[in-house]
Amino acid sequence: MKNTKFSRAKLRGAALALAAVASMLFASGAARAASWKGLEPFVSRRADVEKALGAPVADRMAEDGSLKFNVSGGTVTVFFVTAKFVATKHLAPKLEGTVLQIVLSHDNASDTPQSLNLVNNKGYKLTSHDSVEVYMDEKEGISYTFVGGHLKTTRYAYSEQQLARIQRGKM
Repeated sequence: MKNTKFSRAKLRGAALALAAVASMLFASGAARAASWKGLEPFVSRRADVEKALGAPVADRMAEDGSLKFNVSGGTVTVFFVTAKFVATKHLAPKLEGTVLQIVLSHDNASDTPQSLNLVNNKGYKLTSHDSVEVYMDEKEGISYTFVGGHLKTTRYAYSEQQLARIQRGKM
């Protein structure tokens, strides 16, 4: 009987430890943004972007804080956190210069809302006007824009939860 009590206590302790680890993993995952090619908002910097995408074809850092790249199937514009954004959103100054948003502009994508399984996915909110449909997952920070039923842009940005955590000083 003594061994049974020890085993139950040991199992309960292991279960609690596992639950705590799972909770921490879930919480940390919920605060992450959508990433693309290993680039993540509020984490990646210009050097990371250029390592992943090569040299930019347009450098507008001084004008609007962006770099543009040619990629297979279109272009990618990466926007960075500016001093103005830091001040407006009350963020830590060290976030200036990190990736804010990644916008993929697709030239001739054949993807549709149906082929990407967005139509019945409850994680995505649909807004539409005329022939433009935008599917947005605010928890993940990703959105897809379709024109005439075909994919035109994919945006990877910070999630709402990630921004809230950062504004509270919990990165």
